[in-house]
Amino acid sequence: MLTCIIRYDLDPTKRDDFATYARNWGTAIPRCGARLTGYFAPHEGSTTLAYGIYDIPSLAAYEAYRARLAEDPLGRENYDLAQTRGFIRAESRTWLRRVDIEMSAG
Repeated sequence: MLTCIIRYDLDPTKRDDFATYARNWGTAIPRCGARLTGYFAPHEGSTTLAYGIYDIPSLAAYEAYRARLAEDPLGRENYDLAQTRGFIRAESRTWLRRVDIEMSAG
């Protein structure tokens, strides 16, 4: 299992738009085949840093998932929302493999 952590740099004046975006992914991501941990918005400290976290079995499964997400009506709507409202200034993905469970399942 791989975990994708998406790091967002947000426009701090458009945090409500990010909340809508996150709620939409809360429906679309599981429907398209990934296990969503959640979306996390700024609360204390940074006003611009947010995260989305989900699990997927493999990078091959990720490619199929991304294709389904691009065809999903809510997925397309969400991509358009981000483009038209401009609340995401930058995003990056980090792929991690959880090793504590792997080692204990041994």
